[in-house]
Amino acid sequence: MSKKCLYALSTLLLILLTACGKKEEQPAPAPETAPAPAPAPAGISVGAISLGKAVGPDKRVSAPVETFAKGDTIYASVETTGAGTATLKARWTYKKGDQTTVVSEEPQPITPSGPATTEFHISKPTGWPAGQYQVEVFLDDKSVGVKPFTVS
Repeated sequence: MSKKCLYALSTLLLILLTACGKKEEQPAPAPETAPAPAPAPAGISVGAISLGKAVGPDKRVSAPVETFAKGDTIYASVETTGAGTATLKARWTYKKGDQTTVVSEEPQPITPSGPATTEFHISKPTGWPAGQYQVEVFLDDKSVGVKPFTVS
């Protein structure tokens, strides 16, 4: 065979092998992913509920007590942890015999970003009747604690 023929045959064989060779598959493009949703807020939970005759600038009861005089303003401090938006509500009731009367019900929207204290209070210029009372605290309309007290 001549060199020319051998060269042509080699070139043809090379072209055929290249054309018939396995083609590399291109990797499929990665599917577009939506951005990850923001993490849900940790939520808010209620800790201690304290009663007293005064609160400090931090809204915490300065001296916890469970017995009050007829003319006292009665304070409740509600400590919360967590972050988010919620509504705290204090329902103050008076119990006489088998009858319970709502004295006051006060909701407060809160938006803490960590530990916080919320203050509620009731007062009556003519004085409270002596007897058994309680404050019930609600977080988004779910009862989270009850604190009984006495007016003497």
